[in-house]
Amino acid sequence: MELLVWIGAAMAGVGLVIIGYCIGAALRVRKAGLPDVEMRARLQKVVIYNMVALLISALGLGMVVMGVLLA
Repeated sequence: MELLVWIGAAMAGVGLVIIGYCIGAALRVRKAGLPDVEMRARLQKVVIYNMVALLISALGLGMVVMGVLLA
């Protein structure tokens, strides 16, 4: 079960890295001074990445909890 904990921690870490990328991308779009329509289109792409990152992180944390409970 120790392997499950390490794999889950790695998944949670990858999710956090992607969330950091999303924050940086959103700040770059905001500072670009684009028109509203183009800004919304770019931010919608960032939202998709953000939701995927949250899913990866949640699954990773769930794996960590399962590994700890089963150990």
